[in-house]
Amino acid sequence: MTIAVSASIATDHLMRFPGKFSDVLLADQLQHVSLSFLVDDLTIRRGGVAGNISYAMGVLGQRPLLVGAVGKDWGEYRKWLEDNGVDCSAVRVSNEAHTARFVCTTDETMAQIASFYPGAMSEARDIDITQLGRDLQLVLIGADDPEAMLRHTEQCRTAGIPFAADPSQQLAYVDGDTILKLIDGATYLFTNEYEWGILLQKTGLSEAEVGERVGIRVTTLGSKGAKIVDRDGTELHVDVVPDTAKVDPTGVGDAFRAGFLTGQSAGFSLERSAQLGSLVAVLVLETVGPQDWTLDHDAAMKRLRDAYGPEAADEIEAILVRV
Repeated sequence: MTIAVSASIATDHLMRFPGKFSDVLLADQLQHVSLSFLVDDLTIRRGGVAGNISYAMGVLGQRPLLVGAVGKDWGEYRKWLEDNGVDCSAVRVSNEAHTARFVCTTDETMAQIASFYPGAMSEARDIDITQLGRDLQLVLIGADDPEAMLRHTEQCRTAGIPFAADPSQQLAYVDGDTILKLIDGATYLFTNEYEWGILLQKTGLSEAEVGERVGIRVTTLGSKGAKIVDRDGTELHVDVVPDTAKVDPTGVGDAFRAGFLTGQSAGFSLERSAQLGSLVAVLVLETVGPQDWTLDHDAAMKRLRDAYGPEAADEIEAILVRV
C-alpha cells in the first residue's frame, strides 16, 4: 500500500542574516516597518512540504506518491525526486504558472522571515485524490493551496481513506471553521508548538475536544523533542537526537513527519516512530537545504544508540538496513 503526500512543491531561496532580527525590529514601530537585511549567503534548494517529506521517505526506503501542482520548470526537480525513490506520476504540471517559490532569511538565532509565492500550487485543487489509481494506506495533507487542502480532506473522508492533517503554515491564514474542516476525522494531526496554540485559539476548542475529533496528535517542540497523544489520551514525550551543529532549520518539521510516518507504516510503536522522526530531523537541521542530507547507516545507528539506547536502535535498524 502507498502513502500519498499532498502538499506544496516549491523551490527554496535560502539566505542568512549575520545578526539578530530582534535587534532591528522595534516593537513600537512595527506598523511602519520598512527594512532591508544585508545577507551574506544565498542558496537555492528544492523544497516545499510535499517535496521535503517525499524525499525523506524515499531516502528511508519508502515509495511515496507525490501529489501536488508544479510548473513546466520542474524537470530537474522531478528527476531528483524520482532518483531518490519518489513516485511523481500524480503531479499536475501547469501550462501557465511557475513552480512555487519559498524565499526565507534566517538570522544567527535561527529565527526566520519568509515569503511564499504559490504559482502553480493553486492548481492542486484540480487533483482528485480518489482518482489516483492507488491503494492508499494514508494521505498526508499538508500546507498547500487552501482550497486543495479542503477538497483533498473531504475526498479522503468521503472515500474512507485515512489521512493525516498537517495544516502547518496555513493555520495563520485560515479561520477556525476551516481548521475544523481540515482536522475532523484525521488519523494523525501534526503541528508544532506554536501552530498548536493557533489551532486552539482559532477553533475555540480545548485540547480534550480536539482529541475527540482526531486520532493521534503529534506536536513537535523544537529542541524539547516531540509530544504524542494517543487516541485514549495517553501522552508520550520523545527527546531529540542531539545535534552536532544548528545549520538550517528549514524543513526540520517535514523531516520529522517523514520519519514518523515511515515508522508507523512499518508497524513501529509511536515511540519508535517518533525516534526515527527525530533522527531524520536532526540530519536536516545539520544541513543547508531540506533535501541535501544523506543517510550514513553506521553513523545513524550510533546516534540512535547514544540517544535512545540499544533496544531502540536495533528495532529501527530493521528499516535503515534496507536503505
